[in-house]
Amino acid sequence: MSETYVKRLSTILLDAITDKDPRVQEQVCGALCALGESQPVEVLSACEEHLRLHEKLAHPYRSMILRAMEIVVSNHIGELDKDMTRAIILLASNEMTKVKELVSDWQQAASSVLVAVGRRFISSVMEELLSKFQPGLLPHPCTMHTLASLSVSNVFGMVPFLTSILSTMLPMLGAAKHDSMKVVFCCALQRFSESTLEYLANLDQAPDPTVRKDAFASDISGAYDILFHQWLQSREAKLRLAVVEALGPMSHLLPSEKLEEQLPKLLPGVLALYKKHAETVHVSKSLGQILEAAVSVGSRTLDVQLDSLLAALHAQICVPVESSSPLVMSNQKEVLRCFTVLACYSPDRLLAFLLPKLDTSNERTRVGTLQVLRHVINAAAAQMEVKKPFILSSMKLPLLDTNNKVKRAVVQMVSAMAHHGYLEQPGGKAMVEYIVQQCALPPEAETQKPGADSEALAADSVRAISVSTLYLVSTTVDRMGEVLWPYLLEFLVPIRFTGALSPLCRSLVHLAQKRQEAGAHAPLIQYNGNVHLPSPYAITTRLLVVSSNPYVGDGRGAASLRLLSVLHQDIHPALGQRWATAIPLLLEHLDEYSEETLPQEEWEEKLLMFLRDSLAVVSDNTWVCQLTLEMCKQLPNYNGMPLEKNFLYRCVGTTLGAASSKEVVRKHLQELLEMARYQEEREREGLACCFGICAISHLDDTLAQLEDFVKSDVLRKSAGIFSIFKDRSESEADRVRSALILCYGHVAARAPRELLLARVEADVFRNMSQCFSTKVLGIKVETKDPALRLSLVQSVCMATQAICSSAHGGSFHLSRKAELVAQMVEFIKAEPPDSLRTPIRKKAMLACMYLVTLEPALEEQVQADLIHSCLHSVMAVLPEPEEGDSLQELSVAPTVALSRGGGSQQDWQLLFFQSLYLDTMQALKDLLTSLLQRNMTPQGLQVMVEHLSPWIKSPKGHERVRALGLSACLLQFFLEHLQISALVPFHNLGLLVGLFSPRCADLWPATRREAVSCVHSLLYLQLGYEGFSRDYRDDVAEQLLSLKDGLVHPDPAILFHTCHSIAQIIAKRLPPDQLISLLLTLFEGLGDPDKNCSRAATVMINCLLKERGNMLQEKVPEIVSVLRSKMQETREEHVLQAAQHSVFVLAAHHRAAVVSSLLGSPLPFDSHTCTLWRALALEPGLAAQVLGLLLEKISRDVPFKESRAFLLSSTPDRVATLLPLAATCALHEVASAPASGPAVLELYPQLFVALLLRVSCTMGVQPPRHLQAKERRSASSGLASRSLEPCSSAVDALQAVLIRSGNEDVVQRMELDGGWQLLKTSAGHEEGVTRLASAMAKFAGPRLPLVMKVLFATQSSVYEVQRITSTAFLAELLSSNVVNDLMLLESLLDNLMARQKDTSARVRRLVLRGLANVALGSPDKVRTHGPQLLTAMIGGLDDGDDPHSLVALEAMVGLARLMDLVDAWDLRAVLLHIAVRIRPFFDSERMEFRSASIRLFGHLNKACRGDCEDVFLEQVVGGLAPLLLHLQDPQAPVVAMRHFPDLLGRLLSTSLFYFKSSWEDVRAAAPMLTGFLVLHVEAEQRPQVDLEQLLAALQLLLKDPAPEVRAKAAETLGRLVKFA
Repeated sequence: MSETYVKRLSTILLDAITDKDPRVQEQVCGALCALGESQPVEVLSACEEHLRLHEKLAHPYRSMILRAMEIVVSNHIGELDKDMTRAIILLASNEMTKVKELVSDWQQAASSVLVAVGRRFISSVMEELLSKFQPGLLPHPCTMHTLASLSVSNVFGMVPFLTSILSTMLPMLGAAKHDSMKVVFCCALQRFSESTLEYLANLDQAPDPTVRKDAFASDISGAYDILFHQWLQSREAKLRLAVVEALGPMSHLLPSEKLEEQLPKLLPGVLALYKKHAETVHVSKSLGQILEAAVSVGSRTLDVQLDSLLAALHAQICVPVESSSPLVMSNQKEVLRCFTVLACYSPDRLLAFLLPKLDTSNERTRVGTLQVLRHVINAAAAQMEVKKPFILSSMKLPLLDTNNKVKRAVVQMVSAMAHHGYLEQPGGKAMVEYIVQQCALPPEAETQKPGADSEALAADSVRAISVSTLYLVSTTVDRMGEVLWPYLLEFLVPIRFTGALSPLCRSLVHLAQKRQEAGAHAPLIQYNGNVHLPSPYAITTRLLVVSSNPYVGDGRGAASLRLLSVLHQDIHPALGQRWATAIPLLLEHLDEYSEETLPQEEWEEKLLMFLRDSLAVVSDNTWVCQLTLEMCKQLPNYNGMPLEKNFLYRCVGTTLGAASSKEVVRKHLQELLEMARYQEEREREGLACCFGICAISHLDDTLAQLEDFVKSDVLRKSAGIFSIFKDRSESEADRVRSALILCYGHVAARAPRELLLARVEADVFRNMSQCFSTKVLGIKVETKDPALRLSLVQSVCMATQAICSSAHGGSFHLSRKAELVAQMVEFIKAEPPDSLRTPIRKKAMLACMYLVTLEPALEEQVQADLIHSCLHSVMAVLPEPEEGDSLQELSVAPTVALSRGGGSQQDWQLLFFQSLYLDTMQALKDLLTSLLQRNMTPQGLQVMVEHLSPWIKSPKGHERVRALGLSACLLQFFLEHLQISALVPFHNLGLLVGLFSPRCADLWPATRREAVSCVHSLLYLQLGYEGFSRDYRDDVAEQLLSLKDGLVHPDPAILFHTCHSIAQIIAKRLPPDQLISLLLTLFEGLGDPDKNCSRAATVMINCLLKERGNMLQEKVPEIVSVLRSKMQETREEHVLQAAQHSVFVLAAHHRAAVVSSLLGSPLPFDSHTCTLWRALALEPGLAAQVLGLLLEKISRDVPFKESRAFLLSSTPDRVATLLPLAATCALHEVASAPASGPAVLELYPQLFVALLLRVSCTMGVQPPRHLQAKERRSASSGLASRSLEPCSSAVDALQAVLIRSGNEDVVQRMELDGGWQLLKTSAGHEEGVTRLASAMAKFAGPRLPLVMKVLFATQSSVYEVQRITSTAFLAELLSSNVVNDLMLLESLLDNLMARQKDTSARVRRLVLRGLANVALGSPDKVRTHGPQLLTAMIGGLDDGDDPHSLVALEAMVGLARLMDLVDAWDLRAVLLHIAVRIRPFFDSERMEFRSASIRLFGHLNKACRGDCEDVFLEQVVGGLAPLLLHLQDPQAPVVAMRHFPDLLGRLLSTSLFYFKSSWEDVRAAAPMLTGFLVLHVEAEQRPQVDLEQLLAALQLLLKDPAPEVRAKAAETLGRLVKFA
């Protein structure tokens, strides 16, 4: 490429830089840079010349050009020669200093160019800059700025010039009057000083290693005097900051004596700026540099300034830090850097200043001081080494501060101390204790009022920092091992450190493991008289107890168990091997669960088993007694922690059971009874568990100790009535008695069974009764305390369960049985029947269940009273607790859950209610089954069902579902335990089935499922009584279980169909003699208040009558009578069933009259009429006759009439005629009936065509006037009815016919494709018909011949829309191969050809579509019919009667399909005609015409072969450029492009034509296409490219009104650089 051409390209782009759109400007700049990548010198020369010649070019555009120059220079600095460099330097210098005013973007761009050049040509740049930097004259600000930038970018090249620059600049400082100029000088001095210091620090790499600091001292000193003594006093804040930023690095270059002399003034001057500026980071940074300089020269005057320095810096560090403010954070870092310098200079003075600050109560002062001390400890460790005792002693008051921010700072301070050996000093343990205290903080202790820094505190809480600090200190600081071990053990047992147990245990485990590695077999704990260390028994007890609640406190259970494992040698030498296997299993169990999912009882039992195994391994009575003593000692520590204390009681019982000394056992039991807190329910339970566990090994001693306590004065009340006020209150005494009764219950439950039976009545039940009822003045008084009642019920339950589980329990005679049952029934009756607040009734029923199984048997009346009382107490309980219902204090589950960190009190109460309800229902089931087991006969079953019958029929749903559930449970139990010794009748089967079966339709789904289960069990009971074995499975009865899913379906039709199926199953298995009783029971069920059950009874009655007798025939007159009397007053299902049967009988004799009368019913048909229509389809012959009558009604009358709603209306409305509309609705109802299938198949072609044409001619047709008004009234009254829209009714009927004829696939495919909705709209009707025809061809091919025969007859229809519909249907069939398979192609083509002359353009268009579809359905037949098809298509191209050319469009699409399949000779005759005819459509305004014509043109090109190629070449050349440009069309076609190298010039000229296109996207694409063609041209075709014309056209595009077009033109110009 010639130089002049590159210059011209650059000139064109530079002229376009003034574009107003920023995107175009950026594109032009990018194009210049692209040119510069290839020809940097030429582009830079053009830019330089352009700026030089266009002096008046606005500065924003000059900035853009300079920016491009900077990029090119930076990337190609090595390719520039001196002449080019000189020109650039002169230009940039001139641009930078052209105006005196500061224009930042422009001058900054010019300065950047100079800096870029200066990286290599520093001498040339400096020569130019120094020419503008003359002594006595103030330089341009940008000159100084450029010098400063150069000193940073090229340190080694710039520093040798600095001495002369400084000497020249120094006199100018006094001449500077404007603050802006002074700021520039300050920035320059700062950069010069920094680059000088960098040069001096890297002398080994410098070009001149002889440079010394002294060479700059005098000039810097002079500059310092002006900056500090004059400019620093300015009122301009920006100037003051610039001065102080410069003074920092300058101080290092000042002579030492000068610096020493100025420090007394310099430091106060800098410190004073703290009060004048909000952003002080620059002040702090400069101050740090000054202090470093002062210390480096050994300044002595610094001592005088030290106090003021410390005060000012301390004030800065105490400023509250905003975490989102990087400037404040940076300032704090710089201030801390200053403190580091001072700490190294004078540590004594620094501590003398800081340590007293810790005694203040001000939060910010204390936090800031701690922050400084922490930093100094880390940064100046050597200087602080001897100061450790002073720093430690000063921490006393901060350790007492309760402020969270101070606490956090103290923890961080302690962490720093630990790393530097402070905690090994006296007083260091106080720091450790402080950390542990913070680890023990509860979460609520750290909550504060919302504030600016509350989020940061919450995210980095005191406890979290303390926990991590303790662990890090324990694991990473080796020297802390001797400090922390065994000292941390002292914090294990005290309750106040409970919250810190997890981190404590983790740290102790690590420390212990390290000690074990150091000394393999030595004991870890060396007491050596240290009384503060906990004993092995205390450690064991503490860690075991806290493990019972394992997930609280960051998983303290696992941490405690790991510590136990590590300390096994110190706990007892014999435990190592056992614990090595047991503890990992416990830890693995914890890993499998979470706090929410852990089964608490199972976990505690595992821990107790672990304790029992450990005691057995130790097998040392002394050790066991010591452990027991320690456990009893720790019991009071857990007051307020009910879960842990309860578990500790169980541990005490376990250890007592392992003790061999009876005296020790009785002594501890006595102490437990005396010191227990009986007011706490969990403690009473724990105490009872302890006695129960102890009784496993010491039954006699446990019972004796309990009896001694019962006989003691603790429970004895005086006979005097006033003695109640003396000793204990009555309430407290009740709590004691409650605990004792519980103890007896747990003792009985845990005692060895072989010893229990002999002691249970005399020692257990007798003492229970004595504790429960006392005597006052000789009168027996029973308490009303619910806790005492619950204790008795629970204990009786446990004792009777223990009796039943013993080997001789079945024969055990309990003399107190009647008394105990009466007591339990009394408790049950006392409970409120509608609410469930306590577990008393549950426990009482469980106790009765066990009592029932014992001898002697209950009397019949007692048993009935028991059942009645239990049912009334449970069945009426409301499903949810009412507001105001509070669970009693004896309901411990919510309390425990809340203590473990659970949800709200209300949530846990609801959860507890649900759990209690389920348990209570299960207890009732168990009781009833135990009673039934005593009388396993049909009569016994009948007695139980009679008790449940009122609840089964209850109007309350929850009572019914409970009663049915209980019934199902009893029947299943009866079936499972059925023993038949002789074949006897199940005489009450019909009665029971009649009671349960209607409930299969209950309003509650749960009741339905239970009812089916009852019927299922009853049928198997009948089979059992018939002699079938218990494991026999009857296929008919098993079908009941599969029907359960249908019972939960919300659709009533499915529900009652399921009930019908149930009735069929009952009918198949019901003995004949039970039918009458069943029917009588079902007739009674018709009056059931639950309407669903009443309707179910009707369904079952009808089914039974149909399946089992001829009663239906005899009852026809009665059914008709019911129809006449009940149709208008009820909608019950049995009425509708009777109506269906009546209509069926009548229509068999008088079908025409029935059809006519039913058609006279008001539209829309109500549900009764629809049901009656469906009844006519019950018999195929009758259904076919009815359908024929309805088809006749549809086709006889006109489908619509035209009328004007208003006199002035221009277009008449189409209103449907009434009779065809009614017949269509009726046909839909008949075809909807499943039984109409054969009749529909018989009349399938007539039905299909008639309804399809009915759909077409009712589009947009309105219902009759009176029906419109009726529909509006129905809508306003909110009554839902079937739509009266004629077209929708026809579509519905057509769908019903298809479904009934077995063409569900057609319906589903249409539904998936949205075809039904399209059929009903004028705009989508054709597409809907097409989709219907496609579905029919795919799924209903064998039925098409008859359908087509009927459709052929519609060619002469007077309705255009019907002709359109039939043509669309037939046209689509040709796209399927099915017409060829059925040998229908010839007749179908003939029929469509005959329709070519139809007066409707839409019909003609559809004919062409169908003919083109032959290429899809029968491609092998295209060549045979080629001339005929091409003639039709060309006729469509020339169709002049279609004003919208839609026929021509269809012809183009069809030709594109046929082109590859027709014979070449047939195509050759019409090829040129087609190409010429479609060319005008290339640039059509309508997208579909452009797409179709371009696609067809591509097919023509592809089909052109041999002789026709030359003929077609001219058409290809003329259309190629438009085709390529239309690739930017919104719907881009796929075109084939061949290689025509000799036509490049013509293609370029054609594409240049589109530079003037009216479409913006095409205009934008045209230059890109042109550039692409030129870039890829070969060398020999270069003469074909007219570059002058191309550049001229692109220049014009650069002025296009569209920014996108201008940007593309600029981009193309940039790419033309590669043209060769």
